[in-house]
Amino acid sequence: MSRSRQRPMARRRRAILCGAMDTTPEQSPDRQPDPDPEQPPEPDPEIPPDPGADMPPRPAHPPRASLDDGLRFAFGTLTALPVRVARWDREAARVGMLCALPVGLTVGLCAAAVGGVLLFLGAGPLLAAVATVAVPAVTTRGLHLDGLADTADGLGSGKPADEALRIMKRSDIGPFGVITLLFVLLAQVAALAELYGESWTRGAVAATAAGLVARCALTLAARQGMPAARPEGLGAAVAGVVPSRAAVGAAALAVGACAAAGALVDVYAMPAHGLAALAGFAAADLLSRHCVRRFDGVTGDVFGALAETAGTAVLLVLTFG
Repeated sequence: MSRSRQRPMARRRRAILCGAMDTTPEQSPDRQPDPDPEQPPEPDPEIPPDPGADMPPRPAHPPRASLDDGLRFAFGTLTALPVRVARWDREAARVGMLCALPVGLTVGLCAAAVGGVLLFLGAGPLLAAVATVAVPAVTTRGLHLDGLADTADGLGSGKPADEALRIMKRSDIGPFGVITLLFVLLAQVAALAELYGESWTRGAVAATAAGLVARCALTLAARQGMPAARPEGLGAAVAGVVPSRAAVGAAALAVGACAAAGALVDVYAMPAHGLAALAGFAAADLLSRHCVRRFDGVTGDVFGALAETAGTAVLLVLTFG
């Protein structure tokens, strides 16, 4: 090849080399463009996504309820006394249902005091018994008696759970409720009249024990594992909130207190008063189990029925003691 043809080709190679050397990294055709800082980076297919990234935050556990919150809840829901309920949640309900003992003791002592005053003023045992039975009804505005009547209507209807619950929610009282109220109130008055006829002490201790066991039966009914028949109402607020051991401990304390109170009548009457308390808890437990089978859970009306059933059973057993 002649030198004249080699020189243009050499010059062309040098131009290409110089052009390649003058190309900056940003101008290189093989370089990928920089990612936009305003756009999020694409996820790496080899790295699995975080399963908790899109999950909502867990709700904060409510703060522990104090004894004051529990007492306010207990007196505000189990009586008609002018007590302002500071908290209405499951934690306050747990402490409140454990405070049913002082509520029952207060109601029972008030009932016994009214009966004793009437006897001191010269009234007969029957009138004292009527007044004693009226005190718990007044202090609860008849809510427990109303619950007893509604529960009797629901059980007596023979309907499925949903229809029976609708019957219980009505404002009127059916024939089963009227009959149940009549017999329960007559049984309470008759038992107290007989006990007052024997001595004021025997009747007063029986009235106090009945009030104590009636409210403590609600603590047992609110133990863990007890379902609520409705998603709202008192039953849904308190069903299953009390630990089982705590509920059994409260019942044992109530039995011991009733047995100790029997010593005010006679030392030999202590076992009878303890057995009366056990009978009250057994009767309420049988009714609660039956209501769970019929209604698929408990309601506020059922709690009222349990209280009246437990108190009546205590009085009836003591008349045989």
